[in-house]
Amino acid sequence: MSITGAALVLFLTFHSIMNIFVIISPEVYDAICHFLGANWYALVGTMGLALLVVVHICYALWLTIQNKMARGANSYQVKARPKGVEWASQNMLVLGVVICGFLCLHLYNFWAKMQLVELMGIINGEEIHVGGAAVVQNLFQSPVYCILYIVWLVALWLHLTHGIWSSLQTLGWSNNTWLPRIKCISNIYATIIMLLFVAIPVYYLIVNLIS
Repeated sequence: MSITGAALVLFLTFHSIMNIFVIISPEVYDAICHFLGANWYALVGTMGLALLVVVHICYALWLTIQNKMARGANSYQVKARPKGVEWASQNMLVLGVVICGFLCLHLYNFWAKMQLVELMGIINGEEIHVGGAAVVQNLFQSPVYCILYIVWLVALWLHLTHGIWSSLQTLGWSNNTWLPRIKCISNIYATIIMLLFVAIPVYYLIVNLIS
């Protein structure tokens, strides 16, 4: 769970830095999309990423089942959140379900209209290059989509603020002295990633309101 989570955080770090270029320099963003188009290394990376997500979800479900079995019939006797326990830590599965739901929408809106289109072109003997910046700009012309993505990113931020430090703790990279520091660093790191992501729908939402 921790290893796959850490790997996914590294992917999100790259993805957030890549995505911010869609508003800084659409040309650079298109160049990155072309580099990560329908080629063997990008496809291997996509399949590896999909495997990480599946393993992460399966372990999350298994750990949740184990926790419920361990609590037994007394699991609901105390409903108040214990002092010092974060809301996100008690609702990671709920946040995960929300994230997975929006992930399906995200794949439909972007992956299916970019890399998949290029891949199908290769299968049909055509060379197709999709302008990624145009796809992003077209989608976020809708204020509804802008707001939906902002909500999704808030859920992802809550998931990461607990997940990053929790994974480091599970891997043994903390103790009583360092745990508060790791929590602080993890929260800052998760916030930076999310600010990079959320800047895009917020930017287009403001543009839509002004225009």
